[in-house]
Amino acid sequence: MLLTIAAESPRQEGVIRLLDMSSAYVEALYPPESNHILDLAALEKPEVTFWVARIEGDIVGCCALVESDDGTAEIKRMFVDQAARGRSVARRLMETLEAAALERNLSVIRLETGIYQPEAISLYRKFGYIEIAAFGDYQPDPLSLFMEKRLTRE
Repeated sequence: MLLTIAAESPRQEGVIRLLDMSSAYVEALYPPESNHILDLAALEKPEVTFWVARIEGDIVGCCALVESDDGTAEIKRMFVDQAARGRSVARRLMETLEAAALERNLSVIRLETGIYQPEAISLYRKFGYIEIAAFGDYQPDPLSLFMEKRLTRE
């Protein structure tokens, strides 16, 4: 199995399919006010790096890192196609975005995920993310879990 991860444009058919699947998944779990999805245009902004995971050339996963002016960043649109789960795609995406954050001297990565996504929560905890209060423009939400990881060079 050849798994590759590269920074790519989100505006391509396979990625749009993944983003649509991701949106449908969270929309089935949460009410609209608890969904904080970035649309395609937001993912194309200069402060966003968007990675695409491919197995044997097929698009199977994606994630974005949205950088702020204060040396922090937020993970958005982390998603792996159901058919590719259990093949380390999410782990490799996380390793890639954290390596990029360290290269850019970012101090903290934050994220918001939903309480009904135990696989995502487990992944983030394995990577050392801890629960925090709502951050940035987020409001406290009983359906949301806010997490962060402080980055240090080893």
